Amino acid sequence: MLPALHVFEYAVLRVVPRVEREEFVNVGVVLLCRGQGFLQCRCAVPAARVSALAGPEFDFEELHARLAAFGQICRGRPEGGLIGRLGLAERFRWLTATRSTVLQTSAVHPGLCAEAGATLARLFEELVA
Repeated sequence: MLPALHVFEYAVLRVVPRVEREEFVNVGVVLLCRGQGFLQCRCAVPAARVSALAGPEFDFEELHARLAAFGQICRGRPEGGLIGRLGLAERFRWLTATRSTVLQTSAVHPGLCAEAGATLARLFEELVA
């Protein structure tokens, strides 16, 4: 018997050091699977690649703080602020909203999965690592 499949949505987290140039480095994936009550992100910053686009003045501390905020909002913890108190889908929509900042997300993509955590790990390896 095949495992039950659940609809999931994901977006790639991108660092855009110079917004006007529209160059980016993939640094993470955020994945929502409502059927499994799952909303998580996984991130890793390739400092050399980001520095190559951004130059030596890039603020890595600020980037890490923004990525940490994504994680807090995904977990739905009080430290995620008002957004962290919303439901899973609302938090995902807020995280993946279009913005013109150093940390942006790709378009949202759908799929089917048996286990959301394994799917997040696979997408991270394919799109970021």
